[in-house]
Amino acid sequence: MMTSWKLVRVIAGFFILLSLALGVPESPLFVSKYWLFFIAFVGLNLLQSGLTNWCLMESILRKLGVPSGC
Repeated sequence: MMTSWKLVRVIAGFFILLSLALGVPESPLFVSKYWLFFIAFVGLNLLQSGLTNWCLMESILRKLGVPSGC
């Protein structure tokens, strides 16, 4: 089973790739350029997590029973 800190990185990577696929006009899955704001949101959350050592997604995963890891 994956630890919470690894799962956070997998989820962040998935969100970035998904929002690129939905936000870049050249993509066959393009919906709207406003999906690119979601990439900024994910990036800001990763930056905040790195500076404060606290991540909301990791807290949520721990409450769901995912084991924490170092």
